Amino acid sequence: MKFGKVALTEAEGAILAHSQRTPGGIVRKGTRLAAADLDKLAAAGLGEVVVARLEPGDLHEDEAAARLAEAVCGANLRVDEAFTGRANLFATVAGILMVDRPAIDAFNRIDEGITVATLAAYAPVVEGTMVATVKIIPFAVPGMAVDTAISGIPPGGLFRVAPYRAARVGVVSTLLPGTSEKMLEKTARVLAERLAPSGSRVLDELRVVHDETAVADALCELASRGADLLLVFGASAIVDRGDVIPAGIEASGGRVRHLGMPVDPGNLLLVGDLAGVPVIGAPGCARSPRENGFDWVLQRLLAGIEVTADDITGMGVGGLLMEIESRPQPRAAPESGGRHNIAAILLAAGQSRRMGGPNKLLEEVGGKPLVRIAAETALASRARPVIVVTGHQRERIEAALSGLDVVFVHNFDYAEGLSTSLAAGIAAVPAECDGAVVCLADMPGVTSGMIDTLLSRFDPQTGRAIVVPTASGKRGNPVVWARRFFPALMAVRGDVGARHLIGENAELVAEVEVAGNGVLSDVDTPEALARLRDGQGVVS
Repeated sequence: MKFGKVALTEAEGAILAHSQRTPGGIVRKGTRLAAADLDKLAAAGLGEVVVARLEPGDLHEDEAAARLAEAVCGANLRVDEAFTGRANLFATVAGILMVDRPAIDAFNRIDEGITVATLAAYAPVVEGTMVATVKIIPFAVPGMAVDTAISGIPPGGLFRVAPYRAARVGVVSTLLPGTSEKMLEKTARVLAERLAPSGSRVLDELRVVHDETAVADALCELASRGADLLLVFGASAIVDRGDVIPAGIEASGGRVRHLGMPVDPGNLLLVGDLAGVPVIGAPGCARSPRENGFDWVLQRLLAGIEVTADDITGMGVGGLLMEIESRPQPRAAPESGGRHNIAAILLAAGQSRRMGGPNKLLEEVGGKPLVRIAAETALASRARPVIVVTGHQRERIEAALSGLDVVFVHNFDYAEGLSTSLAAGIAAVPAECDGAVVCLADMPGVTSGMIDTLLSRFDPQTGRAIVVPTASGKRGNPVVWARRFFPALMAVRGDVGARHLIGENAELVAEVEVAGNGVLSDVDTPEALARLRDGQGVVS
């Protein structure tokens, strides 16, 4: 592949290396330049551009990505159509991702332009989960490199999904004086949620006294009734192989394979078996829906994957879960037909310096302050909660929003710039939210329908982790951000937004073209406010 600057007169048919903004709209990176594209570039005053040209034997990035993705794809996966040198792979069933780490490492070392990335080994997935992506770094790679990469792929591909098997699960719960019925009910509810992705169900729950003989009898009873998996929830934690639950397993004729694991929460987990049926002695954290070591073992067993002592002792790297606020789980899938939970952050802390005195957010248009128009728009969308960040003239802003179902967060550092308000808003987003749409309170042309359109396109699992509205090829506001970007958003400094993060994560950005210029128009000056009041709209 040849790469470098050429004159526009010599660029037709070449691949544009960097996106260019022109009066006729954006000519995007990766475009194979046609005459109409060259006219746009010329109208922007460009005399030359950086391009790539394929040489004999080269494969275009999309063709290379498509071929490689089909080759690495194992069982229970599908390949999406390649675009911008990327081909994504998705699970077609619920189960556990199995990866061939040595083969993947070898694949990634064949040519620097050929890469594959996957979720972590043994990651739980559901149908439609994006599990891997094949990405070609340049615009083309030598066909010989692609052939070499394919020839080294073992039969069955580099990764596959081991499907869950619907299991009949027998549960033994031991009781001590004072054991809470409410706790037992919560445990049953959380377990049902854990089993749901696999289609498994509880065969029966036997509640017995916290005694090894009672445990042994209950395990034998459930095994005789055809349980595929046995779980024991103890009224007291397992602290030794001679404790009640391991002793009960041994008394039933079963065996204890391993006690303890290097995963926290989950240290006090036991694995064993009874006549070939796996047995888990659950740690106390298994009563919580938060991810813990119990999940790691349970999910593998539900997919028919044997869990050995070596497997458990190998879980230490990545096993520190206690400091991680949240991790996505199949059982915590978005509610309401697959929709994500997105908060709205309305930035309303600014000092309106360009207005020459008055607080623009309190100026009325159609009988309502601008800030109330923006808040009511957010409330009319499906974003929840709506978080309003105040700063300058806090009391007056709150009064203007009286009666609205919003959450107020005050930014004491508002004079230091927009970034401090952004950080305050992000910090207030509830843990159960998957992301946030950041709205500006001085953009009355934004509608609730526009916000909902952006939210409908948001899907981090398929690569749409940042959603940006565009009008006439120009990017505007509001912007939807996935939770993964919250730390970076809170680290922004000065009187600036987060545009640089969009540029740095271009592969995760989805642009949504909307009608009109509402996503481009804010009210910064007296003249803009006058045009808005006159019904002329505003573009600044």
